[in-house]
Amino acid sequence: MPKKGKGKAKNTTNKAKYNRLMNQKVNKVKLEKQLHKERIKALIRKVNEEKNKE
Repeated sequence: MPKKGKGKAKNTTNKAKYNRLMNQKVNKVKLEKQLHKERIKALIRKVNEEKNKE
């Protein structure tokens, strides 16, 4: 029987590319969620300040 493990591993470039793209997607979603939370907090602060003025 021939030895296994000779040569280059299969699909390493495709796996690396897929992994990089998936990480970009996850980071984008995290950033969007964070920005959304910040916008909501800013709106709540603004509304509360307006209520306090009245």
